[in-house]
Amino acid sequence: MDTLGVAEAAALLHLNPKRVQYLARTGRLPAVRLGRKWLFPRHQLEGMLGPGNGPRPAPHSIDLSARNQLRGTVAAISTEGLMAEIVVGIGDQELVSVITKSAAERLRLRVGDEVYAVIKSTEVMIGRG
Repeated sequence: MDTLGVAEAAALLHLNPKRVQYLARTGRLPAVRLGRKWLFPRHQLEGMLGPGNGPRPAPHSIDLSARNQLRGTVAAISTEGLMAEIVVGIGDQELVSVITKSAAERLRLRVGDEVYAVIKSTEVMIGRG
């Protein structure tokens, strides 16, 4: 059986290692604990991702320090002047990002493309209606 450590499982699932440990502790991820170490069966984690959502080779991948990386699909692109508004569908939610038009062109963004929304912020606000 091919097993992964916490860091490898976190990379596969695009989650923070602390979150992976929490999900394993609460039984929401398949894992076995050996002493102080968690082991995750690779095939079960990949199965949880669904077909076609497993790891993909990235020709020019880059590691980022930002922990909040959300995978989604470009739902809409609106450009005006020097700026572009990109709407990313993540599950049943939408995230809106405003970037420069040249950045959108450099990334060759098109509706339907799979992208990552990387959130790096010192504040996260929570509200209730």
